[in-house]
Amino acid sequence: MEDDTIAAIATPIGEGGISIVRISGPKAFEIADQIFQPDSGHPKPSEAPTHTVHHGRAVEDQQVLDEVMLIVMRAPRTYTTQDTVEITTHGGMLVSSRVLELALKQQARLARPGEFTRRAFMNGRIDLTQAEAVADIIRARTDSALAAASAQMQGRLLDEINALYERLTQTLAHIEAHLDFPDEDLKPDDRARILAELEEASRAVDRLILTAREGKILREGIRTAIVGKPNVGKSSLLNLLLGQDRAIVSETPGTTRDTIEELATVSGIPLRIIDTAGIRSSKEAVEEEGIRRSQKALDQAELALLVVDGSEKLTPEDRGLIERCRSRPFIVVINKIDIRQAFDKAYLGGLLSTAISTKTGAGLEDLKRTIAAHVWQGKTYESYHEVFVNMRHRESLALCKHHLFETAKGLQRKNSFELVAVDLRNALEALAEVTGQTVDEDVLDKIFSTFCIGK
Repeated sequence: MEDDTIAAIATPIGEGGISIVRISGPKAFEIADQIFQPDSGHPKPSEAPTHTVHHGRAVEDQQVLDEVMLIVMRAPRTYTTQDTVEITTHGGMLVSSRVLELALKQQARLARPGEFTRRAFMNGRIDLTQAEAVADIIRARTDSALAAASAQMQGRLLDEINALYERLTQTLAHIEAHLDFPDEDLKPDDRARILAELEEASRAVDRLILTAREGKILREGIRTAIVGKPNVGKSSLLNLLLGQDRAIVSETPGTTRDTIEELATVSGIPLRIIDTAGIRSSKEAVEEEGIRRSQKALDQAELALLVVDGSEKLTPEDRGLIERCRSRPFIVVINKIDIRQAFDKAYLGGLLSTAISTKTGAGLEDLKRTIAAHVWQGKTYESYHEVFVNMRHRESLALCKHHLFETAKGLQRKNSFELVAVDLRNALEALAEVTGQTVDEDVLDKIFSTFCIGK
């Protein structure tokens, strides 16, 4: 698969300033020679120096398709480590597609999703955590998510895994040194030292595993439902968090008849906010369906913002919603603090709550801080670990920790060194899965299938 030449449009399909057609593989320059006509007196792509930009035209049967720029990048100093050219056309669906078609006619193959990055991984330019970080950078919706992905792309997680792998490899060497002397037991001091090394490694693995929750939040966001009875300001709260008028706001109860989902950034946290219809008893068919969908959104939410009217006393509907929300994390948002208050906060007891006016914006920053404190569990984002593992990493790290535990247990029970060494090798293998040193094709297919074509 790596001996063929692949091509794809590397920019989003549609109208824009420019489009880029990327070609990479052994025949990249040969193909470029056939479809690119340089300015008079300038070298053709196969003869041009590496990392140079050339002006010319994309041509088909001597007919000019577009005025283009072409970048020449010679192996191994390229993204894939293979010969690569990038042809920059004017933005537009037709012209870039025609240039791609020319490349495909000249023995290039259409790249599969993520295939350029997969080649970078397979050819050793990046490890698997850095390859995954490429997708995270593309999908980042907040500064915090971008910072975390950039740190991983720079090799922060790789460095930590490699350091841990090296320490455990040295520990394995100490154990294997005794394999030729099965009748000789470890000295008490040696056994204690190895057990201490295993314990420290296990703690390091734990520290990484604990970042999975925050990593998931930064990558995927938190599904957040805004709920409450009609006319308490749910849609106004959505608009305030978004900073734009997305939902219709009316004094007429029951205006919102369906759920509305939008992405908002709150203190660096991506919130996938669902504005719901007011939950109350209703015999009107459309409103009833909206209420059913609201209840479903609440059931699926990872966080609920329960809006109540601060200018009114707590109603049975409010109390019912508070009880319904208790099965998940939720924040009581007391709205309408710009007018006279009648709400009895004593009923809330120790429930997390904050006060706001969706009309004036008063209390918005307090609400954001409350959400952030809840999400980060009282810490600040900056106080967290420098890297954030994903669910794949977490599974491999959990398996590594299991085998470290078995290794330590074997040493404590004075099992044979062969068995102890097998457990520690298994721990190392699980650790190597994180960086892709040992990973099967099915896992790679799953990871890179989520990439766009051209990346």
